Amino acid sequence: MRGLHFAALLAAALLYPIADSSAASVFRCVSANGHVTFTRHGCADDQEQHLQDTRNHTPSSGKAIPLANPGRRAATTTTGSGELVIVGQQDDGCDNLLTSSERRQAIIRKEVRLGMSRADVESSLGKPDRVTSSNGQQRYHYREKRKGGNSRQVSFDEAGCVKK
Repeated sequence: MRGLHFAALLAAALLYPIADSSAASVFRCVSANGHVTFTRHGCADDQEQHLQDTRNHTPSSGKAIPLANPGRRAATTTTGSGELVIVGQQDDGCDNLLTSSERRQAIIRKEVRLGMSRADVESSLGKPDRVTSSNGQQRYHYREKRKGGNSRQVSFDEAGCVKK
């Protein structure tokens, strides 16, 4: 009897539809003056809200994926300033003083810039030769490997960001 109960549970579990875990809720928000923004957190009360389909079907899954239909595209005229509105932006913990492009270029050039994190400095200059701490602030010390080489130090604030 116990085996029959287990088999019934197993059959029910296999037949139960699994939710698509790759889907996410993304909202398309249109303001009264025509600005369009996309967010995962819903639109403001004064904006028109549309739920976007964001499923990414697996290749060769057998499901037909509709392609763009240029005939259906309506001509739109923009009367706004064309300003791009960013709804959600990742906070790097250092007041976003550097863009990702500026940060990447500084690391490639082995530079240290205001607003970089400890991880950014280590990506740029490597592990420090010595680390000192004072009043909750850290300082990385670097020494050039060649004889008579210069030394360099980088100071961080309490949040772990490069300071002047």
